[in-house]
Parts: sequence; structure tokens; C-alpha cells
Amino acid sequence: MADDQDEESKTEEPSQKKIDDSIKRGEVAKSQELATFFVLAAATVFVAFMSQGVAAKLARSLTAFIDHADTMATDTRAMEGVALHLIALVGGALALPALLFLTAGIGGNAIQHRLLWTFEPLIPKLSKVSPLGGMKRIFSIDAVMQGIKGVAKIVVVGAAIWIALSPELVHLQGMVAVDPLGLLELTRRAAVRLMGAVLIVMAFIGGLDYLFQRHRWMKKLRMTREELKEEFKQTEGSPEIKGKIRQIRMARARKRMMAAVPTATVVVTNPTHFAVALKYDAGMRAPTVVAKGTDDVALKIREIANLNDVPIVENPPLARALHASVDIDREVPEEHYRAVAEVIGFVMRLKEKRRR
Repeated sequence: MADDQDEESKTEEPSQKKIDDSIKRGEVAKSQELATFFVLAAATVFVAFMSQGVAAKLARSLTAFIDHADTMATDTRAMEGVALHLIALVGGALALPALLFLTAGIGGNAIQHRLLWTFEPLIPKLSKVSPLGGMKRIFSIDAVMQGIKGVAKIVVVGAAIWIALSPELVHLQGMVAVDPLGLLELTRRAAVRLMGAVLIVMAFIGGLDYLFQRHRWMKKLRMTREELKEEFKQTEGSPEIKGKIRQIRMARARKRMMAAVPTATVVVTNPTHFAVALKYDAGMRAPTVVAKGTDDVALKIREIANLNDVPIVENPPLARALHASVDIDREVPEEHYRAVAEVIGFVMRLKEKRRR
């Protein structure tokens, strides 16, 4: 009952992090039927196109071996050599099909999920030896589906075998008169028909089973809203911490901005709601905004400007325009050159007048 309630509460699709963590643990969507299909396909290819060559090569070697059996020594050392020779002979003949089957087995798994190396599935877990957990697994939906799938495979594969081999039944009586090599060819053709029929059925079963296994896998990985929020906090940081960091950054940026006000050439004001500090030296291409702000920040900029004898010029339209369009440490755009030049020119003339 608790497990059912837990499943019902998991209404959110799994995050990419949870999917990646599941894959790292070796928990992936995998159909054994699809992997079997690839191995069976490799076996069918081998029997249809390669078995004759391998059998002929093995037959020639064994025929030569049997023809000279009367000349072989029978002592222990000689028998060991014969055994090693036979092992090498059979192993060499079976090396190619073994490599083919191994490649098919790896490919059957690689096409379902990326290859990975993990020993976590081998780690003993108490939950796997729990009697209650075992009973749950026996009567779970996965176990029921495995049973249904097994019965369906027996019925469908059996029917496919019957359909594939029934045309060959009429030839059984005549096989008594066929020579051994001809019998081998008939057997090979029947095996190819049989394996081809089973291969078609296994392709259908494997495809459906993979879709089911992936659906079950994604369903098991579903998350509750609380799990999503907790994961977001762990990966992105809690909103409180992010807000605190943002406040610290803003405070530091404001502190650096206020430190640049004494170096400004002029402060353009609204006069009370906006304040923009501009800096211009002889070698600069255009004036630069070194500080700006509204309300309390604007008041602080004016206070620092007064303390450091930085001229303050009231120009509400220009102050609002610069505050809205120019970021700190950016040059004044061309459309404001004339207005800014007039203000800076006025300040320069005022300084020159005071100096005189």
C-alpha cells in the first residue's frame, strides 16, 4: 500500500541528473529479448553464409588426421601433442563465429544504452535477500509480464517453427538415401529456414519488450515535486543563498561605483530622482558613465560629489536618458554627444573661470 502511494505521488518526469545517476549505477532500460535477437541474427548469418567454409576446413583437417591415425605414437607425450593439436584445430575453426557472436552480444546491448563500466550491481544489498522484498518481486507487474512474455514466446516461436519446417516434412522419407554431405546441406537449409522464422518473431518480441522496459524504467525514475525542488537546491543552490549572493554582488558593485564618483568630471541630475556621473579626460574617445542611480543611490552620488568638489549640473532630460540607455563603465552613445558636450563644456568653462 505504501509503495502504491509512493508511485502515485511521483507525478513528475525524471530530471536529466537522475537519469544519468541511474545509468552510472548500471540501472538502464534493457531488453534481454532484443539482445537475444542480435545473437540469433549473428548465428543465422554464420549458418547461412559461413558454416560451409568452416565445416569444410575442419573436415579436411580431421580427414587427414584420421587417415594417418595408424602412424601416430600412443605414448603420453604424443597423446598430449595430439590433444593440443585438436584443440588448436577446433579453436581456430570456431574463433570466427565466437567473435561474431561476441560482437553481436555487445552490439545488442550498445544499441539500447551506451556502454558503461560499473561494479555497483555486484555489491550485495540486504534488500535483495529480504523475504518480503522477494515476495514483492515475485508478484510484481514485472514478474507477471515476464511470465506472459515467456508463454507468448513459446506459443509464437513454436508456431513460427512449425510454419518454417512443415514444407520440409515431405522430404524426411527421402533423407535415408541421401549421402552424408547432401544430408548436411539439407540440414543447413532447414536450419536457416528455422532460424529465419524465429528471427522475425524475436525482432517483433524484442522491439515490444524494449519499449515496455523503457517505459517501466522511466516510470521508476519519476520524481515527486519535493524531490525536484531538493535536487534543484543541490545543483543550482537554494533561492535564499542565491538571493544572498546577488545582494553581496550588488553591494560590492555599488561600493566600487561610489568609489569612482570622486574621479568624475560632472554629475548630471534630475535633480532629485536621477544622478549620472560622467568622466572625461583629454585622451578619451567619448565620456564614460562611472556611476548612476535613482532616489537613495542618486542622493549618495550627489553627497560624494559635493564632498569631492565634483560639479553637479541639473539636466533632467539628459539625466533620465543616460540612466536608461548607458551602463556603468560604458561610453556615451553618439545620440547624446551634443548634450553631454554642452554640459562638460560648461563645467570646463566654470573651472577655468574659478582658476582665473
